[in-house]
Amino acid sequence: MADKPPALLLFGDTERSAALRHELPLSVLDPLLFVQLNGRAHVLASDLEKTRIAAVRPDVEIHDYLAFGMRELRERGMLWAEAEREVAARVVRHLGITRATVPGSFPLALGDRLRAEGVELTLDDREVDRRRRSKQGTELEGIRAAQRAAEAGMAAAAAMLARAEPVAGGRLGLDGQELHAEHVRAALRAVCADLGAPCPPDVMVSSVWSGYGHEPGSGPLPAGLPILIDLWPRDEHSACWADMTRTFVVGQPEPEHAKLIDQQEELVGAALREAVGMVRPGITGRAVYDAVCDRFEAAGFRTQRTGPGDDPAEGFQFSLGHGVGLEVHEEPALGLGGSDPLVVGDVLAIEPGLWDRRIGGIRFEDLVLVTADGCEVLTRYPYELTP
Repeated sequence: MADKPPALLLFGDTERSAALRHELPLSVLDPLLFVQLNGRAHVLASDLEKTRIAAVRPDVEIHDYLAFGMRELRERGMLWAEAEREVAARVVRHLGITRATVPGSFPLALGDRLRAEGVELTLDDREVDRRRRSKQGTELEGIRAAQRAAEAGMAAAAAMLARAEPVAGGRLGLDGQELHAEHVRAALRAVCADLGAPCPPDVMVSSVWSGYGHEPGSGPLPAGLPILIDLWPRDEHSACWADMTRTFVVGQPEPEHAKLIDQQEELVGAALREAVGMVRPGITGRAVYDAVCDRFEAAGFRTQRTGPGDDPAEGFQFSLGHGVGLEVHEEPALGLGGSDPLVVGDVLAIEPGLWDRRIGGIRFEDLVLVTADGCEVLTRYPYELTP
């Protein structure tokens, strides 16, 4: 007789573990043990969580910490974390598990405890990620809600920039004072929060003056040069994210900059359209990325594929995008490591961009959902540089 497949084990809370939040779609702050065994799901949880878990996963068999000796272990003076590990080991033993698959984030101390019991643990991040690649139901609804909030936040930022005017020193001013990145960031964050999808404090309002990569940008904003806004709100109900980027130019660029800005705008827009047009089940993220690199390299720009020149940021020195869901950056990858074929239900952030030390950069980013016959663009926002 063939060996039974290994169990899947997850341990943690659903606020910090995307894998657990996928299996149990609610917010639980205390540690849980989730077990998938022979087609049946089990959860070790506090008695306080039973009703809530049963409401979202009526198929799950719930095991109570107290029923497996938690109170006695604590009364004997065992630390809370030690007692949790001991109870988890008892549940694994109770279920007869001798082999299990775990993600790389599985707690080391619990892994050591289970191995001491003779349980064979195999790390397999790809298998754990595969369970939540295809977005549907509450998660897909949450991504759509977060994306609507992102668009509203972007509109608030654009409205503020549209009212701004060039002032002394090549800077932007608004209502009698300099307009800073912090003012724009606060405005867009307030709108997203009001829609139930707050943004982290480090969303980007950047320019050649301040901000590159994930540095959020700070201080005065330039007139006549690109201002890049990249925001990623998280829907509070589903814990799912969105991600989008637009670029704006306020005021007339200097003649030596205008031509380069126009070139970047045309190339980046064409790259985004080409990439979205290639998205379908079965194609790899690397194939879509390579097509964008081909376009940029043919126009004389360096890419991550060729390596940078004397400026490490010059050209297209980042990946084309990533999956979005219960994590803002998740599989599948759209870059040098994008070897996995896309599947129906993948949600992708596609974000081609170019950077030049003289003007900064232009980047556009849309969310797309992979469908059976191609993709659906989830982002509904124009690309014009003039806000």
